[in-house]
Amino acid sequence: MKPGPLPAVDVPAPNGAADPPRPAPLPDPSEVAPPGPEEPLAVVAAGPAGAGRRQVLAALLGTEPGMLAVPAGSCLVLHHARVPTRAAYVPGYRQPHAYGADPTAAGPALARPPRRVELGLPDPLLRHFAVVDTPDTGSLGVAGAWVLLDAVGRAGALLFVISADQAFTAAELQLLAEVSRTRWRSSSRSPRARSAGRPAPTARPRRRTPVRSTPSRSAWRPTAPRCSPPCPASPPPAGTRCTRRGTPLRRALVGWAADEGLRRASAEPPEPAGTQGRVTVVAGLDPGDLTERLDRQARSCAQRIRQDLALELANIHLRVVQEIVFGVGCSGLPQLLDREMTALSLLATTQCDEAARGLVDGAAARVFGGPLSAGVRRRITRAVRWGLGDHPGGRELDRVLLVTSTAGVAGLAGAGALEALDCFPGAERDELLPPVGVALSGGCWQHWRSPGNDDPNGARSWAQRALREVELELCREVSRRFEVIRLSLGTVLTDAVDHGILLA
Repeated sequence: MKPGPLPAVDVPAPNGAADPPRPAPLPDPSEVAPPGPEEPLAVVAAGPAGAGRRQVLAALLGTEPGMLAVPAGSCLVLHHARVPTRAAYVPGYRQPHAYGADPTAAGPALARPPRRVELGLPDPLLRHFAVVDTPDTGSLGVAGAWVLLDAVGRAGALLFVISADQAFTAAELQLLAEVSRTRWRSSSRSPRARSAGRPAPTARPRRRTPVRSTPSRSAWRPTAPRCSPPCPASPPPAGTRCTRRGTPLRRALVGWAADEGLRRASAEPPEPAGTQGRVTVVAGLDPGDLTERLDRQARSCAQRIRQDLALELANIHLRVVQEIVFGVGCSGLPQLLDREMTALSLLATTQCDEAARGLVDGAAARVFGGPLSAGVRRRITRAVRWGLGDHPGGRELDRVLLVTSTAGVAGLAGAGALEALDCFPGAERDELLPPVGVALSGGCWQHWRSPGNDDPNGARSWAQRALREVELELCREVSRRFEVIRLSLGTVLTDAVDHGILLA
């Protein structure tokens, strides 16, 4: 699973304050590989507040809009199920929480808002793809835009819902431009968008009274030329059940899912080259020289990632301070910082995965005399991953870092703990390392909800201490990860040199 690229979105500074710096440079979206066939098909719904996005999705799925309500800041993932089910995934817990049909009644029982709520519905449309409803674009900020683009990159399509009388903001146009630049293009077969290579259409709910087209209606066209034209979608009148089975939007999404499913299925062979067979080693290799090279490269990768994360944490600190003073204030600090930690986790995971793959490719190419085929790389990766547990530092790598109410960082190990952090769960990872996970504990919400904790200076000091602790823990975690990769990969390659063939 490859997280998508993270766009650099400018945040306007209020009251003449200095602009926060842009995030650290990241790969161009056009260079990111499209989602693999193992990634689940999904349509990510986004849009501004007041656009009727929940009503549009309810009409699309034939359910009541109240069923789609979730706490503010949480994502809603809708999938197919024979019996309606609902579960909330809360950071800090290894198991999902049962979530009743009335979210307002179940919400106070949770120490903090969930990262995602999964809702199973028996609608046949969800057999083709899942639907992910995200928070309003006006509340996303820089980090939220990163997370949204990552979800779109893995899901395959973005459904942007905006009312006919609303104007696109600069951040929304930037988001659509980033989506348009990516290579993971999907297909749409709506009556108004018949060319392939486009994401799902932009949905504009119709008003009961006619509304003239505004300049914003076509403002996105030069910014995102590859996006499909608007697809009108009328929300049903209040109090009526949504059963719009034959709408153009529904037909367009089903057509896209069929095309995208075939494209992904044919993108990679079922068994890549090199999965079977003998792989010989280059003659005359010195195991000691191989170990020294691997050690230098692993240390260099860890140092570079630590520097990038330190730079990003400095940018996060400036954005958080600006929001405390001019934006969300003290009460909104936990939600803001948790969203920043979500994006930071994606950045750390992406950089660790890319560096680990480069480490394996470079060292193995010297041993086997050339670039690795996909099958040989998979064999080496599995052998290295199998050997991680043989080293003391390789145990409990699937660990979540939780920011506590005292501005410290606590650890929670277990695959279930990491699963609770995903805003949109993807396919099973085929990487060397588990993802990096950072989140805020429920105690942070309880602390800053207290009426006595409304001092901006105290909030700024708390945020600075918390981010410093996160930086220290992430630096230790990155160093530990590349140390155990060095040891395990060195063992696999040294055994290959000693025996003359790859034993994996």
